[in-house]
Amino acid sequence: MDSPAVEIVDLVKRYGGATAVDGLTLRADRGAVTAVLGPNGAGKTSTIEICEGFRTADSGTVRVLGLDPRTPALRPRVGVMLQAGGVPPAMRCAEWLQLSARFHARPLPPRALLERLGLAEHARTPFRRLSGGQQQRLSLAAAVVGRPELVFLDEPTAGLDPQARHACWDLVGELRAAGVSVVLTTHHMDEAERLSDHVVIIDKGRVVAEGSPATLTGAERQLRFRARPGLALEELLNALPTGSAAKESPTGHYIIEGQVGPELLATVTAWCAAEGVTTDDLSIERRTLEDVFLELTGRELR
Repeated sequence: MDSPAVEIVDLVKRYGGATAVDGLTLRADRGAVTAVLGPNGAGKTSTIEICEGFRTADSGTVRVLGLDPRTPALRPRVGVMLQAGGVPPAMRCAEWLQLSARFHARPLPPRALLERLGLAEHARTPFRRLSGGQQQRLSLAAAVVGRPELVFLDEPTAGLDPQARHACWDLVGELRAAGVSVVLTTHHMDEAERLSDHVVIIDKGRVVAEGSPATLTGAERQLRFRARPGLALEELLNALPTGSAAKESPTGHYIIEGQVGPELLATVTAWCAAEGVTTDDLSIERRTLEDVFLELTGRELR
């Protein structure tokens, strides 16, 4: 129990001449939610699939609950939610969850779990006839039904509506409160910021930043507002206190950084009024995890 839930050291995974994971080192503590973030093609899926025992590393060390990921003894102790697939298309919803429960000594009641995730009325529906969001929820239920010590969640809220998304968030919170270790991948930065104790951002197969959401976003505040695109930011900067910075990102959304306070707020609003600029959603906020993610990995499409 003194070992981490997941420990990866100098992991390398290649596919032909392409290196997907390039010397990655990562640690996920027990009883914590660890979010693994990265652009498409950053090496997230390969890393997680190696931890789940579905792929083999070319080099490096990977330990899951202190064991080699391919150790059969891990199977009843680890829950896995794949982003897609893994369920026979003709299998009925309740049948799949009941079958998953039989592999564990003390499973959660399948019927109660179906009700919790809004699937009770679809208990007899074949998997292929479930909507994408319903399939996601069934996969989540199957991952946690065995009361695992560690759960891997790959894009757990992809395709979910707001109600189902919040239900998933609540379930992850309950898992953490029960001492379950959770490793999740997601493209929703607000989800990672809300749920995780520790965030690992990877790009091009390497870790580029890690820490708690608060550590990564920092304490600095920003002034944000919406207005017509293409404001003369150089002129605005001339009116702001020394050391301020201004940018438009994305188009029509403006961020002012510096000594954010009443003086800067008054200066910006006065400049906008003088220029005949109407502002919307003017607010003072701290940097978000999405801001940090884009700064580290860039804005180009992958």
